Amino acid sequence: MAAARASLASVQQVRDALAQAGYLADEGLATAVFLSLSLKRPLLLEGEAGVGKTELAKVLATLRGSELIRLQCYEGIDASQAVYDWDYSRQLLHLRAAEASGEAAGKDTARLESELYDERFLVRRALLRAIEPRNGAAPVLLVDEIDRADDEFEAYLLEVLSDFQITVPEIGTYRANEIPVVVLTSNRTRDLHDALKRRCLYHWVEHPGFEREVDIVRLRVPQVHERLARQVAGAVERLRSMQLYKPPGVAETIDWATALGTLGVTQLDEATVRATLGTVLKYREDHERVTDQGVAELIKHAFERSTLHG
Repeated sequence: MAAARASLASVQQVRDALAQAGYLADEGLATAVFLSLSLKRPLLLEGEAGVGKTELAKVLATLRGSELIRLQCYEGIDASQAVYDWDYSRQLLHLRAAEASGEAAGKDTARLESELYDERFLVRRALLRAIEPRNGAAPVLLVDEIDRADDEFEAYLLEVLSDFQITVPEIGTYRANEIPVVVLTSNRTRDLHDALKRRCLYHWVEHPGFEREVDIVRLRVPQVHERLARQVAGAVERLRSMQLYKPPGVAETIDWATALGTLGVTQLDEATVRATLGTVLKYREDHERVTDQGVAELIKHAFERSTLHG
């Protein structure tokens, strides 16, 4: 664990460590990660779906040898889903056991109620788990798709990230003895408030360029020939320029290359592309757009790009 921390002591070491873990970051992203770790500031990553925002948090947890705590945001999320809740079924069982044993008869109502709000009945959700004092490395808290939550929850999250403490009225205040590494992601379905952005370091994550996407495919799907890796990267580059409903992300590029490798394909052709397009495009409308514009044109672009950069 100490070695993992030492390997993140500079921008280049962060970049090298991420690469060794299978995540190829550009200079800007590696710098943002290094500063977030050094300054102990939350890192807000915005970008289109599929560019690797969530994966970065997972890799960081692996490199640090720490727990990844993921809070998946959605419309209507509140404190009971994100911070803490009470185990009502266990509380009820405790009451029934006290009544059955006669123990309840000797206690007043206030005493019984106080027993119900004990730590043993507390259900710790992601935010409380992230700041609860612990031994070992502080966890990585991933607040995924914060843009899906509403304004009230965003305001509460800002308060937590400012103080790194949470008060449970019936028990007391929990404070982090070591600030967790916090990564927030947003697909920008709505604009986040300036107050939250000011609390965080910010980085916009782009789709990788052609050469970096080739490197990603070669790293993650080493069984695929470099010629095919270049053709796949070129084809995906073309798909992203076609105004699709859901342009393919890096994960889809890897899935496509993996599928082609499994099929023993060594280079793209029309029949193969049509048969495997479902691994990279997940909406019927996108399939129709690609078909209308011509699979042959897609393959032509892929071959041109792979030859130009080969």
